[in-house]
Amino acid sequence: VAPGGPFMRPLDGIKVIEMAGLAPSPYCGMLLADFGADVIIVDRLLKHSPEMPGHMSKNPLDRGKRSMRVNIKSPEGRAILMRMIQDADILIEPYRPGVMETLQLGPEEVLSHNERLIYARLTGWGQTGPYAGMAGHDMNYIALSGALSLFKRKGEKPLPPCNILGDFAGGGMLCAMGILLALVERGVSGKGQVVDAAMVDGAANLSVLFFGLFANHLMTLDIGSNLLDGGAPFYQVYESSDGKFVSVGAIETKFYARFIQGLGIAPASLPHQYDMGKWPEMTERFADVFKTKTRDEWAEIFDGTDACVAPVLGLDELANHPHNRERDLIVHVDGIPQPCPAPRLSRTPGRAEAQKGPKGGSTREVLAELGYSKEEIDGFFKMQAAE
Repeated sequence: VAPGGPFMRPLDGIKVIEMAGLAPSPYCGMLLADFGADVIIVDRLLKHSPEMPGHMSKNPLDRGKRSMRVNIKSPEGRAILMRMIQDADILIEPYRPGVMETLQLGPEEVLSHNERLIYARLTGWGQTGPYAGMAGHDMNYIALSGALSLFKRKGEKPLPPCNILGDFAGGGMLCAMGILLALVERGVSGKGQVVDAAMVDGAANLSVLFFGLFANHLMTLDIGSNLLDGGAPFYQVYESSDGKFVSVGAIETKFYARFIQGLGIAPASLPHQYDMGKWPEMTERFADVFKTKTRDEWAEIFDGTDACVAPVLGLDELANHPHNRERDLIVHVDGIPQPCPAPRLSRTPGRAEAQKGPKGGSTREVLAELGYSKEEIDGFFKMQAAE
């Protein structure tokens, strides 16, 4: 397709090496692949059963990518990876600090072979600091960032928001942003650089509003009693009569008035909206009202209004909601319903494609593209079978 044609995407022609890892780095690679990058996963050799419980043979995070298996601990494997690096635009690696250096594949080594390479290092703790070499998971990173402390009801323990905040938002998405920033700068300088994407940094960054609210005495650390953390009766989730849930975000006075109208409550019977001492009482009253109808009955009442009320949908429901359906929010790739690429670009939108073969399925193809002969490739497979 000619440049500017209907199938062009912003990252067409960009070559990405994604060192195999868990959720954050595959998500980063998926974002790039959705918008046209040629992403090749470099996975380790498969010796036994799947790597961990919950292994998916078709993983939405691998959509649009090719995959190869290489033992980068062997001299031959390192030579293959180095040859890939010489022609790559981006390398994403999710290992603890020092692992790639031990393999002679750290930034100092590889940037001397390809000064245009953007070397993205995606970790939980970051490349420096006393925790840098420690193991951890999303919950640990968002705990240290302060973000986890915000996810709690008054008097209860913090509840992690699955692993969305650390792994995906603070990790994979901000790493992708760092890569894109480095790509823009490379267009000026002609040089790549190292992206140090830490989930602690990212989760803290995403919490910046609350640092401002706290500094301006607009919230307290008594979490669960403030405007946005479940304290306000008009910024809440309520249970309906069928055991499902409805979200309410009627912060502004005019939206709150529409909300009260929809509930059928006389405004004069309620305390002032921002009488914080009466918030628990108001929350209890609203909860009783919501229990009188089903979730979908409430949705029908509030649809088309500015009451800032929406049903809480399950993963198996959202594709059928009229709003989501009209926007084609859910696409089917490899037989798996999953979210479409975001954000939406008017001329060069993203496109979710099936993963290009099983894990390791593109090894021969990639080696041939690197200039290896059929004999060399056959020898490589024999060697790996013996390892």
